[in-house]
Parts: sequence; structure tokens; C-alpha cells
Amino acid sequence: MTLEPGSYIWATRGREWGFRFLRDGGYADPLPVYETAFDGVAEQRTVIRRVGDVLVIRLLDPEGREDHARRPISHDFVVRATASSPLPDMTVAARVAWESVADEYAGMWNAEAP
Repeated sequence: MTLEPGSYIWATRGREWGFRFLRDGGYADPLPVYETAFDGVAEQRTVIRRVGDVLVIRLLDPEGREDHARRPISHDFVVRATASSPLPDMTVAARVAWESVADEYAGMWNAEAP
């Protein structure tokens, strides 16, 4: 199972570039949705929880990547269900989210901008 591209917000950093939304989840402005989803857990290194009708996931980069300042890279997801892409089970949500972006992220990791 992978996530349908329009069904989730994905935010992360790269080695040389700062925090960016790489998927907007179909929202014109993903920031308010992202802020609501991570409200109260913004400082936690890992998160898997439901907030309303979305699944909120933060995971540390499975490859152990760090940015140029040697800060661990995390990947933040806000996943909403669609007719063709239901929410993954909480026990496998982080794996499903990562598998949905792993190859793409590997290709942009060393770029100066995503």
C-alpha cells in the first residue's frame, strides 16, 4: 500500500534546504491544516495519532540522514482518506508513509533545493 499523492501533506528538510511542503494534500494552503494536526506535539520527535479525520505522522528519516548542521531529518505527514486511498492502519502508518516518498526523497536529498 502507498498513499495517493493528493491525499497527504508531506513536509521535510534536505541536506542543504530548509523546511518545505513537498506535498500539499490538495489544500490551497497546507500550513493551517499542518499546524492544527501537529498542535500540542510540535516538539515531539515521532508522532502517530488521529486528529479529527486525518492521521498525523512524524518519523525520523529511516536512513538516518542529517542536514548540514547535523540535525536529524524528520518527515511529517498529514494523511486524509480518499475514496481510493483509505487511511492506513496506525500500526503500519509510518511504513506506508515512508514507502510512498522514499525513492523521491532519495533523489532530491543532495540537491540544493527540492
